[in-house]
Amino acid sequence: MKKSNFDTESYWLEQTQDHLECAQKTMNALLPDFEKVLNKCVEAIESGHKILFFGNGGSAADAQHLATELTVRFIKDRPAIAAIALTTDTSTLTAAGNDFGFDHIFSRQIEAIGKGGDVAIAISTSGNSQNIINAIQTAKIRNITTIGLSGRDGGKMTDLCDHMIIIPSDVTARIQEMHILIGHMLCGGMEKKLGLSA
Repeated sequence: MKKSNFDTESYWLEQTQDHLECAQKTMNALLPDFEKVLNKCVEAIESGHKILFFGNGGSAADAQHLATELTVRFIKDRPAIAAIALTTDTSTLTAAGNDFGFDHIFSRQIEAIGKGGDVAIAISTSGNSQNIINAIQTAKIRNITTIGLSGRDGGKMTDLCDHMIIIPSDVTARIQEMHILIGHMLCGGMEKKLGLSA
């Protein structure tokens, strides 16, 4: 096996600098979009509705992470906030995938449990995954507010979602890092706006 000339220090500095630059661009550009999304989520919870999170791969993990922060706790103990990740029920996912196709694993769940007044948050670095697009379209038919977290140019989600947060980067890792940052800020902001955290 050929020995690598990999320089750990240079890699460390390059990656952290790239992260910081993306975070700076995100901070400078996305406050208005974040505020709209936060307000929609707070409005839904105050009205007795829920947040539905979904995504593929790493975005599926983010969906589960964020739903858990709301239903259990984020900053401190407080009443539960209604949130569901549509990525966790393996029986539903495999049945829907087998019976209707992978493109319908999220839309079928939204059809079953989504109600008008809910908020559906689609997480996709490309914004083009067909199962994400189908879920957004199903949500819109049911009068569910649709929010997209994406990157690059936002993809097909941009023309479908009511609100978009598009990370100003073409690098998947940077987009995902900003998604979890914004997701944490969303959880913390909801706790504060709902009067559940000091």
